[in-house]
Amino acid sequence: MAAVVLKDVTKRFGAVSVIEGLDLEIRDREFMVLVGPSGCGKSTALRMVAGLEEVTGGTISIGERVVNDVPPKDRDISMVFQSYALYPHMTVRQNLEFGLKIRKTPAAETARLIGEAAQILGIEPLLERKPKELSGGQRQRVALGRAIVRKPAVFLFDEPLSNLDAKLRVQMRAEIKKLQARLQVTAIYVTHDQVEAMTMGHRIAILHAGKLQQVGTPLEVYERPANLFVAAFIGTPPMNLMEATLDAGAASIQGAGLTLPVPAGLRAALAGRGGARVVAGLRPENVVPPGREPRGESVEVAVTIEIAEPLGDEVVVHAKAGEVGLVFKQDPHREAAVGSTVPVRVELDALHLFDAGSQLRLGA
Repeated sequence: MAAVVLKDVTKRFGAVSVIEGLDLEIRDREFMVLVGPSGCGKSTALRMVAGLEEVTGGTISIGERVVNDVPPKDRDISMVFQSYALYPHMTVRQNLEFGLKIRKTPAAETARLIGEAAQILGIEPLLERKPKELSGGQRQRVALGRAIVRKPAVFLFDEPLSNLDAKLRVQMRAEIKKLQARLQVTAIYVTHDQVEAMTMGHRIAILHAGKLQQVGTPLEVYERPANLFVAAFIGTPPMNLMEATLDAGAASIQGAGLTLPVPAGLRAALAGRGGARVVAGLRPENVVPPGREPRGESVEVAVTIEIAEPLGDEVVVHAKAGEVGLVFKQDPHREAAVGSTVPVRVELDALHLFDAGSQLRLGA
């Protein structure tokens, strides 16, 4: 078993607290993604699992063993960094061999492991080349191969695709996901890119300012964000947000020039909160333009189009309802004339409400 458990983990650099009270369990053979903005502590958490940073407080376990005082070489992990960290004077084969030689792996076993990794990654023709003769994607495959040959209990990935162009990132994230499924090894992957997180992880852990905000499957955190930060961070385009006041009967919310009924499913949970300041959230796909049928309870809202962004298969429309900005998507063959007013329907059953003070999700 290679579950990884962080229990009440804290990391401080002098008086600066980088991570506070992190509790997270990565299950055996799970692909867990740590995601958040720069400076949220995700790479520091990964480096503590690897043993490259000391833990200020709490414990980290790999399998059944607490590894706080175990050196990195004895933790049975392999790490792939943002920089490929290949030895420039060595061939691909020699780069792959290096760690095995340090461990005094027999020559026959070394050859077998390198051949197996090279076949999995499709780098067999590259074994006698040096890193300067490789493309970025090929170098990243070699870095992955160096991790694979060790056959670790846990793979650690620290933003490994950041140096690649957009098209290659899409290709490599699919390859890494297939690789993890084939090898059936526990993996922890750090990224600031929420699209990478959503597409790659079995579960994702969202961090902000050193604190864990939510853990769940991509669909869980997308459909039921625990707080305002998660709601705004996850999703492309991001969630529409509107500051509003809940009326006394919890039947509607009033924003800046826009009033929306509270869906029936939320009214009982919001009873007694009349006058409360809230933030209402709505995903762009839940603002339905003409030509599509809304799902469930909905209400019509007139919006004025400000910007239209054609993306080929769809158009992302930025509009205003009163003083409230609404972003939605529509068919590229329908006109989205800037300055025109169009009726859209808001799917109320998909409305998210958050307390303006605590920023926590409201409702059942």
